[in-house]
Amino acid sequence: MGCQSNKNTIIDERPNVLFIAVDDLRPELGVYGNSIVKSPNIDQLAREGTLFTQHYVQVPTCGASRYSLMTGMRPSKKEHISNQAFYTEMANKKEQEKPESFVHQFRKSGYNTVGIGKLSHSVDGLVYGYNEAPSKIKEMPQSWDKFIFDSGKWGTGWNAFFGYANGENRQSLKNQVKPYESADVDDEGYPDGLIAKSAIAELKLLKKSNKPFFLGVGFFKPHLPFNAPKKYWDLYNRSHIPIAPNPFIPENVNPASLQKMGEFNNYKLSDEKASLSKPLSDAYSQKLVHAYYAAVSYTDAQIGKVIAELKNLELDKNTIVVIWGDHGWHLGNNRVWGKHTLFNIALKSALIIKVPGLKTKNSKVNSILETVDLYPTLLELCGVKQPHKVDGESFVDLIKTPNLSKRNVAYSYWKNGFSVKTERYRLTKFFRNQEPVVELYDHLLDPYENINIALIKTKEVEQLMPILKKGDNGVLLKNYL
Repeated sequence: MGCQSNKNTIIDERPNVLFIAVDDLRPELGVYGNSIVKSPNIDQLAREGTLFTQHYVQVPTCGASRYSLMTGMRPSKKEHISNQAFYTEMANKKEQEKPESFVHQFRKSGYNTVGIGKLSHSVDGLVYGYNEAPSKIKEMPQSWDKFIFDSGKWGTGWNAFFGYANGENRQSLKNQVKPYESADVDDEGYPDGLIAKSAIAELKLLKKSNKPFFLGVGFFKPHLPFNAPKKYWDLYNRSHIPIAPNPFIPENVNPASLQKMGEFNNYKLSDEKASLSKPLSDAYSQKLVHAYYAAVSYTDAQIGKVIAELKNLELDKNTIVVIWGDHGWHLGNNRVWGKHTLFNIALKSALIIKVPGLKTKNSKVNSILETVDLYPTLLELCGVKQPHKVDGESFVDLIKTPNLSKRNVAYSYWKNGFSVKTERYRLTKFFRNQEPVVELYDHLLDPYENINIALIKTKEVEQLMPILKKGDNGVLLKNYL
């Protein structure tokens, strides 16, 4: 691949990238073994490319997870664990020799970079609060040649993000809303349909360019509220939908390791209020899982439209496609409804990559990977120079040879704790007064992390603790000791 001259026109033949971010997407899709979820389009892409079964995010919250994605760096200070990471670390900064993100490096290397939807924290790439008018401050000021968001009937990005089919939103209705909605509307009756429409229009424009492109498309669902057109709800028979197998607080765990469901309970008309004191009823839990699955199917359909247009334009022959979930989500697991924990269910997320020209059909990578690994991987796949050292490590070798298994740890961080995932265990250390402060889960014997065995398996804790400490970039020792 490279540049080819055609008379007076120079065509850069480096591969394009279509990077699709999906908010709150658990690795529970058909291709991951969930026989209930209807995700045919994502499943098909996985069958054509590579499925990563053990991908873990750095931080179980939207903005911070995406900040690690864009920078290739694990958190090294408190701000990096916050949804404000882009605002404090990137917005209002002048361009430096060191790129602000891997997208910036693509741009500096001659790529046409276009963003649509939620790719950093803000859904339209601008810094402003949920109840504020949009500002002109860009979260990633150097990265995008163009950033697009059609807010439709909702008016602003954040209104659309929390939007309902009638054009209202959580803010305008002062939180007097349900955490789900099934409206008899077409796909563009909710914002993700408009995001897909914008992506299709942009692909047609990019087709005409002589430059390679990086197109980022960030879909909202299945983030709360679990809103989707009725036809996606109708794909499911609710009585066949299972609820979490572990709707209880794990043994030997302080409730401080969990969370109080502030995000979920912001939806004041919820049928039931979530708390750690008791689980939601089975009936309501099943209803919410149904809603989540409907939202997944809705987004899957939008992804299908974008990929279909990519193929229709014959851009698929030279376009790397990535589907990335920014973190997992507790659907009643460990009695929690939301993310914001250091449990596996909040840290493990979907990752699928299709690279044209490589024989990756139906390939599966079981090695442990981190979100920060995407930065060097995408640059290498596109022949773009990596400008500086990052915490992530390229896994191009795993895409080419899926059976390699040299990677075996992933680090994650949340508030006053950090965690390491190894092939068999998850070890978590908290800096707090509430005991116990160390948690160990044996994923071979206890895949749902129901029992903290740190006080029983002291030898294993002792062996794993030095590995855990290697993941401390200063954020915890600096702030909590």
